[in-house]
Amino acid sequence: CDDPSRDLPDHILPEGARMAALTAPALLRAMFDAAVAAADPMRVIAAALPPRPGGRVVVVGAGKASARMAEAVEAAWGPCEGLVITRYGYGRPCRGIEIVEAAHPVPDAAGVAATRRMLDLLASLGEGDFVLALISGGGSALLCAPVPGLTLAEKQAVTAALLASGAPIDRINTLRKHLSAVKGGQLAAAAWPARMLALVISDVPGDDLAFIASGPTVGDGSTVEEARAVLMRYGIAVPEVVRAVLSKGSGVLAPGDARLARTETRIVAAPSQSLAAAAEVARAAGCEVRMLGDAIEGEAAVQGAAQAALARQIAAARRPARSEPVKSQLRRPSVIGAGVCAGCRRQSVRHGDAAIPRTGFFLAVPVRLQAEAPVPFPTPPPAGRLVSAS
Repeated sequence: CDDPSRDLPDHILPEGARMAALTAPALLRAMFDAAVAAADPMRVIAAALPPRPGGRVVVVGAGKASARMAEAVEAAWGPCEGLVITRYGYGRPCRGIEIVEAAHPVPDAAGVAATRRMLDLLASLGEGDFVLALISGGGSALLCAPVPGLTLAEKQAVTAALLASGAPIDRINTLRKHLSAVKGGQLAAAAWPARMLALVISDVPGDDLAFIASGPTVGDGSTVEEARAVLMRYGIAVPEVVRAVLSKGSGVLAPGDARLARTETRIVAAPSQSLAAAAEVARAAGCEVRMLGDAIEGEAAVQGAAQAALARQIAAARRPARSEPVKSQLRRPSVIGAGVCAGCRRQSVRHGDAAIPRTGFFLAVPVRLQAEAPVPFPTPPPAGRLVSAS
């Protein structure tokens, strides 16, 4: 779909002339932009903010969208004290909040140092203070505080093994949080007894707060036994010290822990909202929308191949017989709507002899279709430009 001059095939033009001059790439790009805009912090944060509280206000956060979220907060509240950790290349200009860039998806020393400073900042707060936490996808790697006895190198080895295992995101984050001193409600506990409001942009199937960035502001009912089971279920090889650490328990807070009583956590943007925005654009252009939902999980290349197969089926069903009258051939085009959440792991696909990482789902579809009649499919812009994506 890189050729902007290629029009929709004649056999899937809609009734009337609503899309007579619209190319498939232009429609897909408009849908993609609408989906991203629906999750843009500059659009969703202000409506979720209360009036700026009196007294000391501290803003903290972690995730690929967190710097943009901090920028939106300062646009509404003015300069604020605080510290936010985001991925390298995702920084945004803020007047008061410090933005620190660190590694994702495997944590690095910059993320560990920034997390330690964040916890120290929260420890200085009292009952009359207010914390605004800005959490988004990617926060599991960026908010990094290995439990005592576990080194950064060992945590990096675990993370890399988890990401290569094909485990779903809820299982990955179950293990992550039991090896962390900040996940599983522990960020909120560090701020107690200060009051905290956490605003969250979801990137996980089902929008479960316990698994978005590994739930730093919410309690979690999982156990270290479940964390150990993840290692066995997916055959994840880890340093022996990891098993030893898990045998000692963890600091993950259970739901209902008293240290969470003054914390409120809200989702301000989710994949379902972005899908709905994209679908609205498609319907306005006269398309039939087939929504597959916002919780697709699995290996990226496999999921991409499945959607390629679906696109072929739809195209074949809509291709008219030669004997059909011309008028009956004017049919509404179909658009497939699906949310590929953080659950799509092992995000790479092979093309020839090259392994193409990270955008595996988006590449798997055109790679599968390349030898057949073209079916338009959106290609996302570079990830570093998606300041609101998670």
